Amino acid sequence: MSSRSPSASPVPAPSGRPPRAGAEFALGFATLARGFALWRRAPRVMWLGLIPAALVFAVLLALLVFLAANLMAVAAFLTPFADGWSESPRTLFRILLGLAMIIGLVLLFAFTFTGLTLFVGDWFYEKIWRAVEQEYGEFVPSHEPGFWRSNLDAVSLSVRAILTGILLAVIGLIPVVGTIASVVLGLFLSGRLVAIELTTRPLEARGLTRVQRRDLLRTRSPRVLGFGVAVHLCFLVPLGAIVVMPAAVAGATILAKHAMGEREIRPIQSRPNSD
Repeated sequence: MSSRSPSASPVPAPSGRPPRAGAEFALGFATLARGFALWRRAPRVMWLGLIPAALVFAVLLALLVFLAANLMAVAAFLTPFADGWSESPRTLFRILLGLAMIIGLVLLFAFTFTGLTLFVGDWFYEKIWRAVEQEYGEFVPSHEPGFWRSNLDAVSLSVRAILTGILLAVIGLIPVVGTIASVVLGLFLSGRLVAIELTTRPLEARGLTRVQRRDLLRTRSPRVLGFGVAVHLCFLVPLGAIVVMPAAVAGATILAKHAMGEREIRPIQSRPNSD
């Protein structure tokens, strides 16, 4: 059988009456729940998926502890121009700068956590999405994205996440409504980016380019958004980002199958025996 060129991979068009957006959004949450169900059927693979998220979180925590322990020293190194100031304004300025760096580091990791974790744990998460593909039995991945292509896509999504964070920070400065608007927009914009990041690998395995993946996910926007929002809400729970990542990868693979129009089936192990 000849292999198809990635650019020739078909992107299915939605058919029939479009489902209601509210119901599709709720099914995005249900898709994450289906990802969590893989813990029961493939616990060993899912346990492996905790390692990269825990590693990225540990690095973040170590950086925060280091910055907090050396707050004044780091601030002084970055602001030599303030050495000639009187003590009170110099100290206040450097404390505020140090706190801003801590907040900025936390926000940076909040928006890039998914991309960094997928990059660090590519080998681990490949086992999860392949387990889902094998379990549902309808697709055998045949296209492997190149190393540079995968990394460039990850960098591109991380840059978009950082720009989104900057935009939300600016919106948050608007008096009265800014904070509420930035929180609501942040939930939906971040959720969408998370869903795009998580579905990248299973869609790449189907030979879809970045543009094709974007166009495909737009045809399933409510479910994609619901899934991303559900994952992002889990990230807001303490240590939730670590626990949810394996289930998010599994759920994203199911989401990719749905977006491609592959028929909804139960896992092979749970299907009743038939002659």
